Amino acid sequence: MPNIRSSADLRNNYNDISTFCHQYSEPVFITKNGKGDLAVMSIETYEQLMGRFDLYGLLQEGLNDVKEGKSRPFSEAMAEIRAKRQK
Repeated sequence: MPNIRSSADLRNNYNDISTFCHQYSEPVFITKNGKGDLAVMSIETYEQLMGRFDLYGLLQEGLNDVKEGKSRPFSEAMAEIRAKRQK
């Protein structure tokens, strides 16, 4: 269940919210005038999330390359790498 707090709560209880974000690796959703305004999370959680986005982007590039015929068999690529290492 999402942790939802008000902007006043963020201002008055910053340390509690920070501790929660670090302890549970989850965002805290901040409301302003009763409506969603921000999502607050630890730097570690943010970096993990960005890492996943980067990975998903690279995986999509690979899938697009396969779809467009820009790939080759693994055994062929490895043979080329081994041949270059022996030179």
